[in-house]
Amino acid sequence: MYERILAAVDESETAERVLAAARELAALASGEVLVFHVWEGEPSKYKALTTTSYEAACTMVEKAKKSLASAGIRARSEVAANLYSHTAREITGYAKAYDAGVIVIGSRRRSDLTALLAGSTAHKVVHMADRPVVVVP
Repeated sequence: MYERILAAVDESETAERVLAAARELAALASGEVLVFHVWEGEPSKYKALTTTSYEAACTMVEKAKKSLASAGIRARSEVAANLYSHTAREITGYAKAYDAGVIVIGSRRRSDLTALLAGSTAHKVVHMADRPVVVVP
């Protein structure tokens, strides 16, 4: 079924539900989960990225990976640095490179108007992906 699952996580409260859904799918298929986060850095005054936020992102995905491993799920973690707000493209690209059978991503439950104006990463992933996407509310 889904031997490789990409779980796209962020710092929102939805991330725990994304990991739970990925854990359940992996348990059903004896699969592996790639915990994936796109860190959107901001160029600083000196044209260097701030490392604190990136380190926090690495800590977050490592903690999620350990949580899955403690539940008996094979897991890996990856953080991609992104400067140009192409998060959906990063997620779908990594899913393809990882050969994920499914992408699991959270939705922030924005109103239709807010999602239309601000855009929704989950919505973009659904439309860009060449594989199934599970959107967790």
